Amino acid sequence: MAGEATSWQKEQISRAYVHALASQGGYTVGDWNVDKDGVDVTLRDGGLMVDFQLKCTQSPRSIRGGYSFDLDVETYNKLRSRERSAPGHLVLLVVPSNLELWVTQHSDSIVLACHGYWACLHGRDSVASRATTAISLPEEQQLSVKSMRGMFEMARSILLSGSTGVH
Repeated sequence: MAGEATSWQKEQISRAYVHALASQGGYTVGDWNVDKDGVDVTLRDGGLMVDFQLKCTQSPRSIRGGYSFDLDVETYNKLRSRERSAPGHLVLLVVPSNLELWVTQHSDSIVLACHGYWACLHGRDSVASRATTAISLPEEQQLSVKSMRGMFEMARSILLSGSTGVH
């Protein structure tokens, strides 16, 4: 069990991490069972929504001041589109290399030994690459209840800046 985790294990710990933070923040989480739109989960706060593409790694690529993740261009293009009702975000969860250390159970708590980072891709420029593009995830953009609140504020700004009302 100390080796490389399977993709489904990485997906499930990522979902658990997001669910835990969203629950603490009072946000609703919608899970998608098909990832055709580049979205694994959608958070809701009333009528506002933000979309997450979840990725998880046991061996993150560190760069100065954070991490870098190679996202496939097809997903990148879906998340960066301005024709979305919810801004698209990449969320990268970094977990220990030893799978047995991911979750520690105590008599009064469960501890997830992981940390997540996010990057908003909404409105980013197209890329020349046809395969992947490197996404920078600065360490100050750690996924937290506070950062989720900021994502909803950005979603509100995007919504209001393009809103002309219904006639």
